[in-house]
Amino acid sequence: MTDITDTAAENRRIVTEAMTRFAAGDHAVLAEVLADDFVEHSPGNPSGRDAFIAHIIGAPVARSRLHIARVIADEHHVVVHYHLDPADGTRGDAVADIWRVDSGRITEHWDVVQSVPEPALTPHGMF
Repeated sequence: MTDITDTAAENRRIVTEAMTRFAAGDHAVLAEVLADDFVEHSPGNPSGRDAFIAHIIGAPVARSRLHIARVIADEHHVVVHYHLDPADGTRGDAVADIWRVDSGRITEHWDVVQSVPEPALTPHGMF
């Protein structure tokens, strides 16, 4: 039996490595980590592994920098909170991605995206 802590650590590694590689331009990583029956829940992205990959490679995220602020992982989910810093010089977005991981493959994705405002009402920042 695998310890839950070990599974969470492995899930964290799978997701953060995939996101880092994707941000560095290695778009082939998606085919390696997404399950054949991948389900997308974000209304701005198509569901299904191949449709998601084709869409996301052409989306602005594929040309943006990701600055990961925090990662939370458990036995089945990894939450990544990060700054999506676009190449166009705009302030970008604060993003929280929720990934479901089963047997070493990403099976589902949800996200929450919020534009980084200027000025913010709080002095603490979003990240």
